[in-house]
Amino acid sequence: MAVKIRLARRGRKKAAMYDIVVADSRSPRDGRFIEKLGTYNPNTNPATINYDADRAFHWMMTGAQPTDTVRAMLSYRGVLMRRHLQLGVDKGAITQEVADQRFNDWKAEKDAKIEGKRTGLVDAKADARKAALAAETKVKEARAEAIRQREAAALAAATPAPAAEEAATEEAAPATEEAAAE
Repeated sequence: MAVKIRLARRGRKKAAMYDIVVADSRSPRDGRFIEKLGTYNPNTNPATINYDADRAFHWMMTGAQPTDTVRAMLSYRGVLMRRHLQLGVDKGAITQEVADQRFNDWKAEKDAKIEGKRTGLVDAKADARKAALAAETKVKEARAEAIRQREAAALAAATPAPAAEEAATEEAAPATEEAAAE
C-alpha cells in the first residue's frame, strides 16, 4: 500500500479550505483517509497552516510520500528539515543534541521571518489607509475651495452694477491719493 500525505478539499465554492490527510494513494481526493494531520487555508495572507508536526514527522519517517503542495508546506514549517537531520542522526553523522540545536536555530529564524512578513503586511495596510485618508482629505478641501469660489462669484454677480462701480472707484481713490503724496 502506497501512503500519501495530501490535501482534501472542503469549504464552499471559491472559498476552499483543505485538510492535510494521510491516505492510501488509491483512495479518492476527498474520500477515505487514514489520519487527518491538520488544515490549510490559502485564503489568508500569509496562508494559514495548522497541523500536528510530530505526526507529520512520524509519517514522513515511515515512508509516506507528500504531494508537491504538501511537500512545500512541510518544508516551510520545518518537517523536512527535521527529517533530514534525523536521517543524519540515524546514519551516525551527527548526534541528536546537535541535530536538535540546528533544528531549533532554524525554526527560530524561520518564525522570525514569518512574523516579519505578518507585521510588514499590517504596516503596509496601515500606510495605505493613511495615504487614502490623506488623498480623501485633499479632495475634500479642493471641493470646499471650489464651492467657496463659486459662492463668491455668485455673490459678486448678484450685487447691483452701480454698487460694483462705486467699490471700484473707492479702491482707485486711495491709490491716486498715494500717488499724489509721492
